[in-house]
Amino acid sequence: METTAAFEGLECVDCESTVDADAESHRCPDCGGILDPSYDYDAVELDRETLAERPFDSLWRYEELLPFPREAAVTMNEGATPLVECPTLADELGVGRLLIKDEGRNPTGTFKDRGQTVAVTAADGHGATDVALASAGNAGQAAAAYAGRAGMQSHVYVPSRSGFTNKAMINVHGGDMNVVGGRIGEAVAAFEEGLAEHDDWYSLQTFATPYRHEGKKTMFYEIAERLEWESPDVISYPTGGGVGLVGMYKAARELETLGLTDDVPSFYAAQASGCAPIVEAFEAGRDVHEPVDHPDTICGGIEIPDPGASPWILEALRESDGGAVATDDPEILDAAIEVAKREGLEMAPTCAAAVSGLFELADRGAFDGDETVVAVNTGTGNKEADVLRSHLMSKGV
Repeated sequence: METTAAFEGLECVDCESTVDADAESHRCPDCGGILDPSYDYDAVELDRETLAERPFDSLWRYEELLPFPREAAVTMNEGATPLVECPTLADELGVGRLLIKDEGRNPTGTFKDRGQTVAVTAADGHGATDVALASAGNAGQAAAAYAGRAGMQSHVYVPSRSGFTNKAMINVHGGDMNVVGGRIGEAVAAFEEGLAEHDDWYSLQTFATPYRHEGKKTMFYEIAERLEWESPDVISYPTGGGVGLVGMYKAARELETLGLTDDVPSFYAAQASGCAPIVEAFEAGRDVHEPVDHPDTICGGIEIPDPGASPWILEALRESDGGAVATDDPEILDAAIEVAKREGLEMAPTCAAAVSGLFELADRGAFDGDETVVAVNTGTGNKEADVLRSHLMSKGV
């Protein structure tokens, strides 16, 4: 594989062993743990002035802090999404500034494109012809799109409750779609069976590939740069598997190490009350979650009852002096509608947990009044406009 100068290889977050990225593509060969790309930060030649001279056109503008160079990337110019001021909602929250990182502007409408551009680039570098994963919907759509661009076949397992748009576009992008059961756990089980039967399938599953969280970390690079290298006080992130959260926390520490920023923001995991294993573990002081036996939320994108990287997520929350917050489905849907009415931005129901979580924190007195707060809108409201409209009609509007 063609790699960048500072990229050293992969390090296991559990046993801390290191492996060659050419030789190992997924889990740690010693303990089965999650692998994380590692870098020689002394070899990173990147400063504010250099970035200021580059066009704000793609996440690959940060290639020095990614495993692969831009010229090798399977890309559709994903990333470079806006950080939108929301003054009306800031006043309602009682904070100095509220900004929404609007990931709905990505090629397939969600932040999943950030992870798939890097993961599919890795698959391409390893010579893969077929990629596969289980997904609640958005990651599957993104995988099918990037696989198609790379000339690969994609195999996507989704639960029946996955949205129509996701299912339709997986097929439109040429993906082999398998609809399995009603919830993500059943799709994962079917995916694992399929993977075991096909030696030539390359897994793009969350945290099985080391590269999806690596692509998503670039959200924080963009946030910091757009805030003139001042870290926000708080970042609220809608959390299911937590890929973006751990990625952004890693990015915040990287920028601090490189001297591009002075501190790390407080990260908050926002979940739905009907499926909140991270919130429950955080509040109980545990280092790992307990699976949710009967998840029940309309927010399918964060209905992940058994997040495999919970120790990593909880560590990021605690080390950043952040926290975890859960809100009920009606509050999440109300938040999506309020953002659309007050600020014009379209958030999918899952994503609006980041905003409803902030309002819950405000009710608890968590803010002093002068904070800069960022909510991550991980996907466009057009994906599930029917859910938002139905909620609106149920309120008699």
